[in-house]
Amino acid sequence: MFNSGDMIQDFADWLVYGLFGLNADTPLGVAVNFFFYDTIKILILLFFISILMGIINAYFPIERLRNYLVTHKMYGLQYLLASIFGAITPFCSCSSIPLFIGFVKGGIPLGVTFAFLITSPLVNEVAVAMFLGSFGLKVTLIYVISGILLGVVGGFALGRMHLAPYLSDWVKQIQANSSAQAVEWEKDHTSFFKRLPTIVHDAWKIVSGVLVYILIGIGIGAFMHGYVPEGFFEQYMSKDNWYAVPLSVILAVPMYANAAGIVPVIEVFVAKGIPMGTAIAFMMAVVGLSLPEATLLKKVMTWKLIGIFFGTVAFFIILSGYLFNYLL
Repeated sequence: MFNSGDMIQDFADWLVYGLFGLNADTPLGVAVNFFFYDTIKILILLFFISILMGIINAYFPIERLRNYLVTHKMYGLQYLLASIFGAITPFCSCSSIPLFIGFVKGGIPLGVTFAFLITSPLVNEVAVAMFLGSFGLKVTLIYVISGILLGVVGGFALGRMHLAPYLSDWVKQIQANSSAQAVEWEKDHTSFFKRLPTIVHDAWKIVSGVLVYILIGIGIGAFMHGYVPEGFFEQYMSKDNWYAVPLSVILAVPMYANAAGIVPVIEVFVAKGIPMGTAIAFMMAVVGLSLPEATLLKKVMTWKLIGIFFGTVAFFIILSGYLFNYLL
């Protein structure tokens, strides 16, 4: 069966371990392999999602959806739908950002967009399958429901803060250009093949615009991935520390991994006596709030908006951790 992720991983393995001759068992080898794999994956994803969102916006201007969401009372259902959409997309936090940029570019309300961004890295089919195998049905259901609710509540809270002015000037310019172009095409009945070069060019402008941020963000993640020892965190997360949940969230932010990669680590934590809620709060913060993600988001948001986003989500993750410890 064709799997682009495996192809990229095979290429990264050949490049780093074959061509460069680095050892797969060394921190440097692991870090460099991670850097090339994630950079290639995210650049390809960003480029093709940008093209897809450009095509959608060309034929179904997203401002129509935006206007619908703004003018119709949906009683919070829009946050739930965005959060569920996040749960069924198999992306990590950095891979979710291309789609996030597409939503923001189309002017979808920020709270709805944040609901997607929060849930997308937390819940996906691979993580659910691994959770089932490691912790059973009860813990898995609580985790999935809490991940979706985290997106709904976090998205709603952020939406009520009216944060659109804190988007970066780069995004505001993209929004303005995209809307004007879509209106012009619709007016002139421009064919798909005449629109396509502009769509591809705009997609490439988005990729080149965030390239430096992608390289810096993934570079930080690669360093943490290769050089931070697994046992480093366990001493701070014992059940004897009442502050273990917030501390685990703070310690997790510099890390970077997807949900599938962190579940085995959580299993080890729990086996060593770390409370389930503390371990899951750590996992949520690793996959949902990471330094590489913040670096990527810098192209889209001001530092103030990133701080508000991280602070709000961290607060709800900490509450979830304490709730997990109480229920489990």
